[in-house]
Amino acid sequence: MKIAVDAMGGDYAPEQIVFGAVRAAKKYKCEIVLVGDEPRIREVLSRETGWEKLGITIHHTTEVIGMDEHPADAVRTKKDSSVVVATQLVKEGKCDAVLSAGSTGAAVTAAQLILKRIRGIGRPTIATPMPTSKGVTLLLDSGANVDSKPVHLVQSGLMGSIYAEYVFGIKNPRVGLLNIGEEETKGNEQAKETYALLKEMHTINFGGNAEGRDVPKGNFDVVICDGFVGNVVLKFAEGLAKTIMKLIKEAIKDGGILAKLGALLLMPTLKKLGKRLDASEYGGAPLLGVNGVCIISHGSSNAKSICSAIGVANDYVNGNVMEHIQEALSQEEVLTNDSEKK
Repeated sequence: MKIAVDAMGGDYAPEQIVFGAVRAAKKYKCEIVLVGDEPRIREVLSRETGWEKLGITIHHTTEVIGMDEHPADAVRTKKDSSVVVATQLVKEGKCDAVLSAGSTGAAVTAAQLILKRIRGIGRPTIATPMPTSKGVTLLLDSGANVDSKPVHLVQSGLMGSIYAEYVFGIKNPRVGLLNIGEEETKGNEQAKETYALLKEMHTINFGGNAEGRDVPKGNFDVVICDGFVGNVVLKFAEGLAKTIMKLIKEAIKDGGILAKLGALLLMPTLKKLGKRLDASEYGGAPLLGVNGVCIISHGSSNAKSICSAIGVANDYVNGNVMEHIQEALSQEEVLTNDSEKK
């Protein structure tokens, strides 16, 4: 297994990216190609003893795509940028997956232009695992496409279902369509048309509409929506989780000696709760629907997040997710009609 890592992408690049890659090389025993400014990468690696024996190499590039740049323009003009070159390494078969914590738009654009889409897929989708009271719910799309047609949402449901089965080990995952009510007649035209298509699917265990509260409850294994709504849900959940933990700490601090003694007794439980709510436990989200493994990490990713994201890439490849998606598409011809015209 060899993973191409965009060492220059992210708020804390290259330090946290490199540290995370070293940690992952030790944990997952995989080879890693750090793509980016070689002198800067080597300087960070010099702080890690024995990194030379971990199967880590450097692929030098001279450009970086910034968060404020137009993704499509930057990918087309900055051919020697770290994310473009890292993606090209996957295209050429030199690496099994690419990981970037830089501009999401640039990573998605590079994947679509270089790796291309799986035949029959109209638009790739970002699948983000969200912690719930029952385990994990896969939310998609969480940011790749702000506007989606019903057929694209159904394709997301199919790909998310396959990912949940072959990576999370969930048999016959229950798929829900994010909506404002449980009834089939609820929602806008997009939701109603998507619902009708989902009912016709043979390879998806469609459980009906999912309301917002169903996501944290874990009532569905996979929840689908367009990228605009999905990104709002994701960032709201991240902010809420951090706020809850902050309020708990403040309540303990202001509650006097009894509150502090109680917190001491509850510390193991609070640590487990914090770990379940910590986004860095998952690290990255796969871009499903492209001919290659592409993992998107948060811009604020630290070393722990990057290590976890490399683990996600490892699971994606080992799960043969792309092959299973292609097989499922061949059984659902209704989904390919719209996509083949694009």
